[in-house]
Parts: sequence; structure tokens; C-alpha cells
Amino acid sequence: MAYSGHDEVDPYAYDRSYHTGDPNQDFGYEQHYQPGKSYIVPEEIKNFLLFFQRSVSEGNVADISTCYEHDFNKLSERFFKNSPWPDAENIIQTVGNDQVFLILYKELFYRHIIARTQSGPTQEQRFESYYNYCNFFNYILNADGPVGLQLPDQWLWDIIDEFIYQFQDFCKYRSKIANKSDEEIAFLRTNPKIWNVHSVLNVLHSLVDKSNINAQLEMYGKGDDPDLLGGEFGRHPLYKMLGYFSLIGLLRLHSLLGDYYQAIKVLEYIELDKQTSYTQVPTCQVTTYYYVGFAYMMMRRYKDAIRSFSSILLYIQRTNYMVSTSGSYQIDVVKKMNDQIMNLLAICLVLHPMRIDEGLQAALSEKYGEKIQRMEKGEPQAFDDAFSYACPRFLSPVPPNYDDPNFNFHKEPFTLQVKVFMEEVEQQISIPTIRSFLKLYTTMPISKLSAFLDMSEDEFKTHLLCFKHKMNSLVWTKGTSGLEGEFQSGSEVDFYIDKEMVHIADTKVARRYGEFFIQQIHKFSELNKAMKTKQQLANEDFSGGQRF
Repeated sequence: MAYSGHDEVDPYAYDRSYHTGDPNQDFGYEQHYQPGKSYIVPEEIKNFLLFFQRSVSEGNVADISTCYEHDFNKLSERFFKNSPWPDAENIIQTVGNDQVFLILYKELFYRHIIARTQSGPTQEQRFESYYNYCNFFNYILNADGPVGLQLPDQWLWDIIDEFIYQFQDFCKYRSKIANKSDEEIAFLRTNPKIWNVHSVLNVLHSLVDKSNINAQLEMYGKGDDPDLLGGEFGRHPLYKMLGYFSLIGLLRLHSLLGDYYQAIKVLEYIELDKQTSYTQVPTCQVTTYYYVGFAYMMMRRYKDAIRSFSSILLYIQRTNYMVSTSGSYQIDVVKKMNDQIMNLLAICLVLHPMRIDEGLQAALSEKYGEKIQRMEKGEPQAFDDAFSYACPRFLSPVPPNYDDPNFNFHKEPFTLQVKVFMEEVEQQISIPTIRSFLKLYTTMPISKLSAFLDMSEDEFKTHLLCFKHKMNSLVWTKGTSGLEGEFQSGSEVDFYIDKEMVHIADTKVARRYGEFFIQQIHKFSELNKAMKTKQQLANEDFSGGQRF
């Protein structure tokens, strides 16, 4: 059974005298022009809420998923495109005092306000949303045993994702002092614990601990049954998935705070190179690889960053048809992150050239060819533009100085991370030019090479040492955690200095063209066999009958 929407009901049957037939105008009338009483909730919305509530109480995950991913968004587009849904007080007459459903409804209610309303949430609504999340997590975490609630994985991920997003958005809102009234500032001063970073971290770590997800992931990695160590809570799908998504939430939060080491460390037991039952939510997958790749990039582990970015871009390509034809609201999120990841991959490949998938390379060259050329020429602004567009929206977890309204505190975390990145680029900006010269020779005096580059000999030696240092980095190896690995050189040329002479060796392995052509011959042979088989089957289908 599924909610069938307005095909079965007349949403305006209760009062036709004031309605125009336009849902937005009519609902606007109910919302704003009914004197002395709350606006009337349209019958179609009532039917939807009753069906939604029944699906939640019965634990019917398929119907909950339909209501959450499709019906809620369609009704939002029809009735509440730029306005809030009815608040909880206005739907109690419809759904009763069902506290669990009201908490879930409020989660959608406040999220819709943030995403759709032009004025955005008020300070009071930000605080109310925080209290509602507290109620949801307390309901789950403080129970003596696993609660009976069942929700689709997509909604569970969105709850964790939105919880962190609203914290991030609140930090930005709190830091903008200039446009706030004295009452708003006073309220922020006296409520420092609301949307506090310690509270957010505490929730995520509590969900990880309650689900015992790290022990389950460790067992899974060894090939054992993870439920053996899941415990009473960890075996329940709600706790298991919330625990896993909280690990990804911690990865994101630590990245937003600029703690990249800790961001990778929280994923110690997650094997990113494996597709598992934990990785069925596309937006979670994209978010994971985006932040893992970004953390590696900021730690100067470019090879690992390129591996992460390439993997998720190929994943997006493979699932693009499924996502784009499903009518999913996630499409815009995935498209935006896809563009950001492409920019970050371009930066990494300029700083650390290496071979990637030919299709990805072609897509990069087609879409970002000009930007890549500017970066290869050493233009700092090109790096700055790409990084500024593609990086996360960093935040500061501490309140601003409320006595100095003119200080742009909200920009400081972003400015700091851009500065750190650009300092690293500045150190490496001459490496591509030096590499191009080294590839031309086997031996060359330092004096001549330094003259080619318009540098003094001492300055050139410094850049050569920088080349050696920057081209060697820690690279993840299979079977180790994300922070471990072995040091490898990422350069296709190696060199050493003997007195005043540079000796150069080309370490690039020549491509095996013969092997490549043999692989393509085998592929064409398999295609030819498949076509012949298909033709034979077609002939058999028509045998004994009229041929067309």
C-alpha cells in the first residue's frame, strides 16, 4: 500500500467559498486570513500525515521511504514551495499526541524552513530545531533496550547530515554580529550550550559507542559475522546505521574544524575499497570520499587523495543514470559535490601528476582544461579560485566577540585554510617547471639549470631539495589504516647531486602497448561472439514462422 495523494481526495471540499483552485494561493489564505484561529490544514495534507504516521508506527520501511523521499517533497512543491509546513501544534488534532512521530515531523519541518523559506530560520527556530534533535537522540540513546523505531537508511543518513549542517549554519549565523538586535545577542550570550561543538561531538560519539559499530566493522574486516560483537543495540538496524553514519559525520565535522588527522582516524575500521551493506546511500558515499580525499590533500598525501577522488567520480558515473532518472532530491547535492571533487582532483594532479582513468582524464581536460593549464603555469589565482570553490565551508566552534560587531569572524576559518593551502602551493609552484627540465637531460651542471630558470645556484639547490621532499609522501597500503602506509616517490624522474652536477634518471615505466592491443582484441572478440549469439537466438525465434 502507498499513499495515493490527491487522486483520492478533494483537498478543498471542506470550504469552497474562498478558494481559487491554486493550492499556493488557497493555502496562503488559510495560513494568513483566517481571523482568530489557526489555519485549516488541507485534507490532502491530513491524509498524507495519517498515512505517514501509520507507516512509522507499523515499521513499514518501504512506505516510510515513499512518504519521506517522494510524497513529502511533492507536497512541499505543491503547497509549501516558499513557506513552512504547518507547525506541530496545528497537526496534533490530526495525528494526536504521538511524540515519536511529532519529533520526526519536526525534523522535516525545520529542515524545510532552512532549505525553502526565503527569510530562513529565525533564531527561535534554530534553537527549537536543536531541542528537537536532542529529543530524538535522547529517545534513542537513553532507552533501556533498542527502541522499536525503524527508518530507511536514507533518512537516517539525512538526520546525521542535517544535524551537522545545522550546527555549521548556526556557527556562521552566530558569528555575524553586525545585523543582530541587542535581544538576539543577549540571548546568544546567555545560551552558550545550544549548538555547542561539545554537544554535537557528544551525540556522534554516543551513537558510535551505543552501536558498537567499530567492533562490528573490525569483525567484518576479518570476514567474521559483525553481529557477534554488535550487542543488543548494535544488531538493531537503526542503531547500526546511525553508528556508521555518525563515523562519517565525525569525518566531516573534524574536516570542517581543520583537524584532518583526526578526520581520517575516526574511519580506522572502515575499509573504503569495499562495497558493503553500509554503503547503500549514494549521498553518504559521495560525502565520505569527498572529505577523505580533501583531508588527504591537506595532509599532502596527494596519491591517496587522487585515489579517493577518482574512485567516487567513477562511482558517480556508474550510478548517474539511476540517480538522474529516479526523481531523487539528492541529484543537486551529488552534482554540486561532483563539480567540487573534479576541481580538487585537478589541483592534486597538477601538484602530483599521475595516471588516472582515461575517461576521467578526458572529462577533466574537456571541462577544466584552461584552469589546469593556468595552474601548471604557476598562477596562484587559479589555485585560489579552484580551492575556494571546492573546499568545505570551514567553521570555528567558539563564539565570536559580541562586543566587536564589525569583525568578520565568520570568514576567519575559511581565510586561514586558504592561507595554509596557498603556502603549500607556493612551496611547490616551481616543481612542474623543474620537472620538465629534468626530463630533458641525463646529466646537467647546476649552474646551467639554474640559469635556465633565472635562479641563483643556492636558490636552485633549495628548489631541488623541495622537489625531493614534496614528491615523497606517505601512501596507503592495503591492510593498513587510513593513517598508515609507506613512503613512496610520486615523480617519474629521480636525480642525485654529485658535487656541482645533477644526474637524472627516468623512472617512468614504459607502457606495454602490445599488452594493451591484445586486451582490446579480446574485447572485440567477446563482442563479436555476443553479437553472433544474439543473431542465432533471433533466427531461432523466427524459425518455422514468417520472417520480417
